[in-house]
Amino acid sequence: MGVCSPVCKGLRRAKYLVLLLVSLSVLVWVGTFSGEVVKSFQVSHATTQTLVKGDSLADKLWTVVPDPTQTEPPKEECPQESPLLQGALKLSFEPSLKLQDVERENKGVAKGVYKPPDCIARESVAILIPHRSRERHLLYLMHHLHPFLQRQQLHYAIYVIQQAGDATFNRAKLLNVGYLEALKDYNWDCFIFHDVDLVPENDRNLYRCDNQPKHLVVGRNATGYKLRYKGYFGGVTALTRDQFRQVNGFSNTYWGWGGEDDDLRIRVQMQKMEIVRPPADVARYTMVFHKRDAGNEVNKDRMKLLVQTSQVWRKDGLNSCSYETLSVERKPLYVNVTVDIGKP
Repeated sequence: MGVCSPVCKGLRRAKYLVLLLVSLSVLVWVGTFSGEVVKSFQVSHATTQTLVKGDSLADKLWTVVPDPTQTEPPKEECPQESPLLQGALKLSFEPSLKLQDVERENKGVAKGVYKPPDCIARESVAILIPHRSRERHLLYLMHHLHPFLQRQQLHYAIYVIQQAGDATFNRAKLLNVGYLEALKDYNWDCFIFHDVDLVPENDRNLYRCDNQPKHLVVGRNATGYKLRYKGYFGGVTALTRDQFRQVNGFSNTYWGWGGEDDDLRIRVQMQKMEIVRPPADVARYTMVFHKRDAGNEVNKDRMKLLVQTSQVWRKDGLNSCSYETLSVERKPLYVNVTVDIGKP
């Protein structure tokens, strides 16, 4: 027993020493592993690094790739009054202007649609333009109207409704078609019914709808910037989706020039709605000169039709608008809808 006791004591001390060394090794390993995990976690949540190899070691660069899981902060609603407005504008109608020029100037527009890049628009607006054989007028309007609308920070789309064939032109029916076709794309808040030859001169003439139907053309250069006549409701008008449906849209029976805008005014008044207008110094337009188109002669029956409006408006309008859609082309600057609307 006397000999065994020192040996046993030595073995026990060696055992304790081994246990101590193992414990220290484990602690060092745990500390190192935890540090690497933290570093890995921080890197994975900040950026992902990718090594780009060049021709030599000196050309090796680390490029930082944003983490796709990181989302941008939500946009705020656009201000009530856009800070981009300029007021009265100097318009130009250069003979050398080309479609490619206008497309290049409006790269934020895609397939006729635009949204403000920095904020959420307060209103979504569909611009409806009845059209046939007015390519130059349409080009000038696109040139001025797109930047005009963008400065107002609107979410908008422009629809050009082309009447196929050579039958007498029917502006009102084409606008009904535009309303119905545009709603297939989006539930627009507001509709602007816009002649192709009228260009707005002041971007404070806001293309937004009101609590009441709005007439945007108080004056134009061709009339000395005065209202054409008391009660005039043509050229450019703005109605909400519900207002236009409430009056059953335009009449479909006005073939040729004149009468359809007065018919719409009567429908509005019959619904106990009032027509509002912007200030006269703001609601100014330049009318691009043109001769009257063949196929758009003065409608000699317009006065007879106006007398009947109060009796027929419920059954003549959106709910009776029959047409055949021939094509829908989503061009860079506008949606081109070509339709067959029949004949008188």
